[in-house]
Amino acid sequence: MNRKNSQFVFCVKCKCALTLDVFDETSEINEGFFLCNNCNLKFPIISKIPILVENLSHFLSNRSSLGGLLFEQSLTKTMKDFIKNIMSKMKKTENDFFLTEKRWTNIYLSNRKSSFYKNIKFHISKIPTKNFVVEYGSSIGIISNTLGLKHKHVFGVDTSFSALLQAKKESPKNCEYFLADILQNPFGKKKFDLILALNMFELVEPSLLVKTISKQISNGFIFLSDPYDYVRGKNSVKNPLNENEIRETLYQNNFQINKITKNPSKLNWNLKINDRTQLNYKVDIILARKFS
Repeated sequence: MNRKNSQFVFCVKCKCALTLDVFDETSEINEGFFLCNNCNLKFPIISKIPILVENLSHFLSNRSSLGGLLFEQSLTKTMKDFIKNIMSKMKKTENDFFLTEKRWTNIYLSNRKSSFYKNIKFHISKIPTKNFVVEYGSSIGIISNTLGLKHKHVFGVDTSFSALLQAKKESPKNCEYFLADILQNPFGKKKFDLILALNMFELVEPSLLVKTISKQISNGFIFLSDPYDYVRGKNSVKNPLNENEIRETLYQNNFQINKITKNPSKLNWNLKINDRTQLNYKVDIILARKFS
């Protein structure tokens, strides 16, 4: 990560400022720690990506193979010892979400030139240049890296280390990626000029997602998209909202919806999974602005 961007990162637990302990640095910080002197948490930076989760052992419990990858990619004995200690505290489960995340990284990579992303890029190209932009659920950086060509500071946030490694490979210098949970905001009280969350409502309770984002905008834009595919078994959100309910929730949080997206839309998103399988979504997009 770029050392200059460390000023925008705060403890996800107590929201206090963090200090840096750098082990390896070239043009960017390749490895080190963000340290919280208030609650004594340590957040590792591995392969240039800050991992900003409050309980890393718990996070890795469902991603045992990620723990092994982080150990392999660690450059210093200090970091290897840290990861080894974290892994010793893990309560392993039968699920390894990292294997699924790696698979979806490859799927998104093979679909990055789809017409869906071209349409999204067209819509966001109409938004004036901004100073601070964040994309939640940035995945492999298809949109964030595009935003970095126009806006001053762009941050991508995702919980998939595999996707973030891919995003980082082609990112402009002003585009930074963090592994973090949207509900454990790593930016403290920072306000953004533009926030994007594409196809996130199935992963985070929709009303809570809107409320969380609303707190991070004082005078700026929000760009959302979703196919409202809420059927996810035991991982389904408890209170799904449809396209009209999402718009009403935005109004309640003092957003004004752009007239172009005031009515629900059905943007085609054909996602090729393999040679025999393809998912065909109809995605709704919303551009809205909050003035206070």
